[in-house]
Amino acid sequence: MARRCAIRVFELEQVLAAYNFQLQQIEKCEQQLEKYMKAQPTRPAVGPVLGPATLGVEEAPKKHRKKARNTKPPRKNRISFDLETELARVMGADLTAIDGIKLMTIQTIYSELGPDLSAFPSENHFASWLMLAPKRDVSGGKVIRHVWVKGRNRVANALRMAAESLNNSQSYLGARYRSLRGRLGAPKAIKAMARYLACLVYRMLMKGQDWVDRGATYYEQRRRQRELIHLQHKAKALGLQLVPAE
Repeated sequence: MARRCAIRVFELEQVLAAYNFQLQQIEKCEQQLEKYMKAQPTRPAVGPVLGPATLGVEEAPKKHRKKARNTKPPRKNRISFDLETELARVMGADLTAIDGIKLMTIQTIYSELGPDLSAFPSENHFASWLMLAPKRDVSGGKVIRHVWVKGRNRVANALRMAAESLNNSQSYLGARYRSLRGRLGAPKAIKAMARYLACLVYRMLMKGQDWVDRGATYYEQRRRQRELIHLQHKAKALGLQLVPAE
């Protein structure tokens, strides 16, 4: 029994030593990363703020303009220095304002593309390069088939993970993702939402637009209005008229 206990103690000592060694290695990597980030030039904000970075949606009510603060306790494995401030400085915009976009997502964008996306003439070109745009075979003006293209783009994968994290979010983007998932299924919804996030990132970095969260309630109200307008047009085409239920 004593020998067995001694062996277990030895194993635990080895595991603890390996764990402490890994922590030391991570700490050295973080120190090197901090030096690298501080050496990067500061990117000024792009032009005047043009308003909310939305896609065809009007300005949000004032009560939804403040972003809810994260009340979760900090993780033990968080980076030891203020990476969020450094990324906002070198990118010229605080991309964490977009729900679902985390520090690792921004760091991936910066390491792969840098803060300047001028190589892409528009957000559609950016989404196409990320392979987040639909690929279709068209003949005679008709879509023959949809082509599923597998890509290994690190930025696209980071945006997909950001989109999938919106499943339980009570924000405008969370409500939009759940609506897409209910209609299209998870794989298509993740890709469509990742493209939406890519467009928001492009607008913030290249046009100086800001993102304003409207909340899930606002999105549901807009969705019901669109459905009502669609039903009214359909009823009118059939010679009918919608009457509110009493």
